[in-house]
Amino acid sequence: MKKKDIKAAALKYKHGDDAAPRVVAKGKGRLADKIIALAREHGIPIHEDRDLVEILSTLDMYEEIPEELYRAVAEILTFIYRISGEYNK
Repeated sequence: MKKKDIKAAALKYKHGDDAAPRVVAKGKGRLADKIIALAREHGIPIHEDRDLVEILSTLDMYEEIPEELYRAVAEILTFIYRISGEYNK
């Protein structure tokens, strides 16, 4: 994949405050690189899924993800919570 073809999207979700995760950043090329760099800089876990980022890229900024994506995003969030120690089974 060429550098200019790289895409990234960032989600925000706070249990109790948000009904569903929201898109808070998205971009391709250099903007995608910046999103990824900022996530790394702030210790935000990164998950690579080209198909999911394609769909997230079509959403408007701050738009909640559609119900069709709940399962996919829930699996990612569960994985992230487990690796960061914030999720207790």
